[in-house]
Amino acid sequence: MKKRVVVALGHKALGTTLPEQKEAVKRSAKAIVDLVEKGYQVGITHSNAPQVGMIHAAMNEFGVNHEEYTQAPMSICSAMSQGYIGYDLQNAIREELLNRGIYRNVSTIITQVVVDPYDEAFYAPSKVLGRYMSEEEAEKEKEKGNFVVEEKTGYRRIVSAPSPVKIVELDTINALLDQNQLVIACGGGGIPVLVQDNHLKGASAVIEKDLTAGMMADGIEAEALIFLTGVDQVSLYKDTPKEEKIAELTVAEAKKYMEEGHFGTHNMLPKFVAATSFVEKDEERKVLITSMENLCDALDGKSGTWIKK
Repeated sequence: MKKRVVVALGHKALGTTLPEQKEAVKRSAKAIVDLVEKGYQVGITHSNAPQVGMIHAAMNEFGVNHEEYTQAPMSICSAMSQGYIGYDLQNAIREELLNRGIYRNVSTIITQVVVDPYDEAFYAPSKVLGRYMSEEEAEKEKEKGNFVVEEKTGYRRIVSAPSPVKIVELDTINALLDQNQLVIACGGGGIPVLVQDNHLKGASAVIEKDLTAGMMADGIEAEALIFLTGVDQVSLYKDTPKEEKIAELTVAEAKKYMEEGHFGTHNMLPKFVAATSFVEKDEERKVLITSMENLCDALDGKSGTWIKK
């Protein structure tokens, strides 16, 4: 059996604009293929915040200016982002594999993730996205039951961030990994869906991508979960004279620092929530948080932050 890992690519690994993404995925592909050369089976997931925001703004602006078209639901925008990020990413990985003489298929799975309709997050939306609206447009959104927040330059949609409950296409992901393929899945945390008998209904929400990455790693029985982010190592007391970089943490230590508020709310905290949940289930599991540039050094214990049981 080959060692399995899930690599969660952050914003820096993808860029923001279309040209940025084209260049960024080439660098990401090199890091991923380095893992393949080290003998790993690799599942890949990724962020999508700038991309899904751009799609949501564009599709809804189009709907505003063309009465015969409806505006795009959040779930559709999420699916679009998975498709076009996966397209760039899988082609970059394929090219890098072939450049190194490695013949391996790369697949992107449009992935749905079930959320709980009674999740408390639905009553306290927190993710702002999309185009700026006038007060009149904002009122129309409220009439539809959508949440809106006022900012300095106008109004914007704000959606919920429920926790993932189940990855619908998990069996497909495992089947492809069993065939030694590289699999890109659960992009942006997955397309949030509600179960209604045999029907899956898209939810107006954004799932926290790091929590889904941990669920995916657990579901494919990975031995490691790797978060590639913008820092080489995690720090305590960040941006203060007491700042201290951390090379290794136990789950108990990680939970203590989380409670003390060292990892903020929206940046590192979800990674640590996912990491502790993933590692607690098996004493052989581990989580690495590092930058893409330092991945090889981190795997050799020279950089990065490791979380172990």
